[in-house]
Amino acid sequence: QVQLVESGGGMVQPGGSLRLSCAASGPILEFYSMSWYRQAPSGQRDWVIKIYNTGTTSVADSVKGRFTVSRDNAKNIGYLQMNDLKPEDTAVYYCDVDLLDDSRLPPARGNYWGQGTQVSVSS
Repeated sequence: QVQLVESGGGMVQPGGSLRLSCAASGPILEFYSMSWYRQAPSGQRDWVIKIYNTGTTSVADSVKGRFTVSRDNAKNIGYLQMNDLKPEDTAVYYCDVDLLDDSRLPPARGNYWGQGTQVSVSS
């Protein structure tokens, strides 16, 4: 079955950087897009950034110029590079992949979520 595993979270000081990874495994026929969301304590889950299978990206205004997204097609791993981190970036970060799952008959398109990884920015 399709699984997404996130890694790379942690604690950094303001101005620091982190790179999150989202590794997809299982019977994936096609990748359509990967999005990253974040959820601050007692807050809603907000969209952050997205990369399409064409390589086109979309970025939320709150992180524009600081966060970038990329993907290693051969390894089915997506990356969220976060630079110049601010305390307000503190949240649990989730990846969401839109893909075609070959474990179903017929193959079915759907969204799969990672387990989330904590990012804390504090001095």
